[in-house]
Amino acid sequence: MADVFLHPVNVRYLEVDAQGVVFNSWYLAYFDDAMTAFLLDRGLRYRDMIEAGYDVQLVRSEIDWKAGIGWGDEIVVAVSTAKVGRTSFALDFEVRRSGEVTCTGRTVYVVVATDGSGKREIPPLIADALGEPSPLLAP
Repeated sequence: MADVFLHPVNVRYLEVDAQGVVFNSWYLAYFDDAMTAFLLDRGLRYRDMIEAGYDVQLVRSEIDWKAGIGWGDEIVVAVSTAKVGRTSFALDFEVRRSGEVTCTGRTVYVVVATDGSGKREIPPLIADALGEPSPLLAP
């Protein structure tokens, strides 16, 4: 299993603001979409996780912008497991355009029960998909 997953993104016209770059809130949407694709690539369909009684909630996200991206840019979102704890895990993200890192991010997710009863320890089906941490970003 590769440590870094690459998720292509089609930058849509509606995501670009008056400054001609992708509006900041779209990066979280890119990260969320890349997270589900990352898990799927590692054998875990999000629907299967839900049906097993688990979901994840975003509890923290940090984003650092280095350069803007715009409509028509060909980008990929790189994803890797940064940390795995008892009930939470962190994923690292890099938005890349032609090899240039334009944005980095780290998002922390907590595993919760789908019945609303609160957080849970990370079950094997999620832990197996996450694999061993291989952070893209410094701690």
